[in-house]
Amino acid sequence: MMDTGTPCCATDPTMIVHVDCASHAYADGSVGLHKMCFFVRSGEVVVVCGANGSGKSTLIEHLNGTLVPEDGRIEVHGEGIDEKRRKELWRTVGVVFQDADSQLFAPTVLEDVAFGPINLGVPPDQAREQAKRALAAVEAVRLIEKIPAYMSGGEKRLVAIAGVLAMNPEVIALDEPTSDLDPVHAARVEALVRELRERRKFGIVLSTHDLDLAARIADRVVILQAGSVIAEGSARDLFYDRALLDRAGLIEPSIVRIWRSILGEGDTTLNPRPITEDELVDALTNRGALLTRVSDDRIGR
Repeated sequence: MMDTGTPCCATDPTMIVHVDCASHAYADGSVGLHKMCFFVRSGEVVVVCGANGSGKSTLIEHLNGTLVPEDGRIEVHGEGIDEKRRKELWRTVGVVFQDADSQLFAPTVLEDVAFGPINLGVPPDQAREQAKRALAAVEAVRLIEKIPAYMSGGEKRLVAIAGVLAMNPEVIALDEPTSDLDPVHAARVEALVRELRERRKFGIVLSTHDLDLAARIADRVVILQAGSVIAEGSARDLFYDRALLDRAGLIEPSIVRIWRSILGEGDTTLNPRPITEDELVDALTNRGALLTRVSDDRIGR
């Protein structure tokens, strides 16, 4: 049963979904979540990072009611959700699972993407129109009559995302959306997340252990270990904390490693902490100009 005790996070009117001090254990006794406090606001991209087994997938399954916490509670717009009100989570949070095959079951792509809206009470003709618009949004209209079982992994992932978009949720949660894709489809999925981010229509939750991806797209980063949040903040702050990443079983992003190798471990005076390729280029350019000025001053030019 869900506990209705005191929240572990301060109440924020911009929160859409709030996981309040939730715990969940699996049948074999393994811990999925332990006193988890997590939230997502409208219009932000929250990237959940952690090693395998840290609780990323378990957290996402709680966001739409696939799993229910044994202790703690899930809130939508400040209202607690129990077993009887789980459909409110299904309407609010759309989840794209890591295994796209688990979401695709209809005879054709169009029927599959339209299924969600129909299940929410949308008339069939309107549901098909919503499905077509969602497929257009992910650039997958060409797949409309395809049989899902015969599509590639990347195509299945795009269709699964379209199925979520067609339901017009407030939050879209993507579980390791690029982990098993080829570079072309991984880039397309990342570009789609960027497009959704620019629209600021949805709250987006994305789980990954790829910190390079997280650095490029996150408004806020949450790091998990053993089913609990151990750090939360900006990518720039968290990804330069080597002790934190070691504790979480994560490898620092490639941009951070390159910058450290250039500066040396002891040199922090010229460190703007870049986390993207563009920022690294700017940092290198500015550092080169600064060193040139210092050198000129020293030789009296």
